Amino acid sequence: MARWLFGWFARPATYRRWVYFILGGALFVPFLLFGAVLVPAVVPVAATALGALLIGGGAALLVLGAVGFLPAVRVLEGAAVRELLDDPVPDAEFGATDDWSVRVRSAVMFAAHVLAGGVLSTLSLALPVLVAMTIPVPFTGRISLGVPEPVLVPRGWAGAWIPVLAVLTTLALVPVVATSGAVFRRMAVSLLGPSVADRIARLERRTDRLLERTRLARELHDSVGHALSIVAVQAGAARRLLRRDADASETALEAIEAAARAALDDLDHVLGLLREDGEAVSRAPRAGLSDLPALLSATRLAGVSVDADVRGDPEAVAPVVSREAYRIVQECLTNAVRHAGRVPVTVRVEVIGPTVAITVRNRIADPGRARGGRGGRGLRGMRERVDVLGGTLEAGPDADDWVVDVRLPTGRAAS
Repeated sequence: MARWLFGWFARPATYRRWVYFILGGALFVPFLLFGAVLVPAVVPVAATALGALLIGGGAALLVLGAVGFLPAVRVLEGAAVRELLDDPVPDAEFGATDDWSVRVRSAVMFAAHVLAGGVLSTLSLALPVLVAMTIPVPFTGRISLGVPEPVLVPRGWAGAWIPVLAVLTTLALVPVVATSGAVFRRMAVSLLGPSVADRIARLERRTDRLLERTRLARELHDSVGHALSIVAVQAGAARRLLRRDADASETALEAIEAAARAALDDLDHVLGLLREDGEAVSRAPRAGLSDLPALLSATRLAGVSVDADVRGDPEAVAPVVSREAYRIVQECLTNAVRHAGRVPVTVRVEVIGPTVAITVRNRIADPGRARGGRGGRGLRGMRERVDVLGGTLEAGPDADDWVVDVRLPTGRAAS
């Protein structure tokens, strides 16, 4: 019980909350002067004390509410809540906003802060003064309250309860401040926290970023993985033929150079998308079905026999679908080179009406090993691409071959 009772006095949060209310009290002073001095002085109806109170108080409240709508006030209130109330709304964004519900809630929070701060700040100043005024009471038998006639009280032990009560009342202000701070923390969550619309928008932005990261990861895996596979195969060939066949070694090194340059271009493009320095970066698809001949030629330079049959008009395919189709073929060739080596590969790509049909077939180097496989990142990446576009993918062994069969919508309305 004692630990719980005196915990209010030992917690640093209590005194941060106290500073929060003192700040509110400082902000309360201009509105107090406006309502108590300026308005009664210029409004003739406020001749009586009651009229001055009603008109001055009402005018001060109106001005207080109007000031709460200022963007700078919202920033000030947000900073005070963050620093002095232990940041109960870490996800909130303070500043100018066009959302009137947010502005109204901020104005209510500011007005409550100023009014509560005015009361608690007044008590924080008055109660210590009251303690100082009541300490001599048991000896003098009088309390001077600033009026001509002091209040007379019994002397000695009969009047000792007065300073004790004043001290206890002053000490009671500490738990009152701590409890009020806890109440304002909960108010801040309701009034300053992000609205449901803000949370949904933030969640959508986060989802978009995650999807973009996933897409960039696939781009890197497909483009750089393909290039490294070609480089690995050609480097091995160049090492074996370096002394026996200079022309074949030079061809292999040229293939390595071309693959490395293509990988660097793709890497530079992806890193450009990741920049946050405001530079203009083209987000248009880099490669598409029209670039398949170059991809097939680079694969053939790696010593892989590729039988390709590309039919239809690539221009009839939407750019995004064309890019994904290119990446799927690239990944199939990469997997063939990586897992099967220099085996013959057959590539069939056909644009038929509203559909792009892709079939890639290659011999399995170890049929017994491939029959139980489910594929790695490459196959998962292809499935993700196909799912996003609303297509179908079938991949698996067919006798001694590995076959990938993909159907994608062209993404353009049929003419």
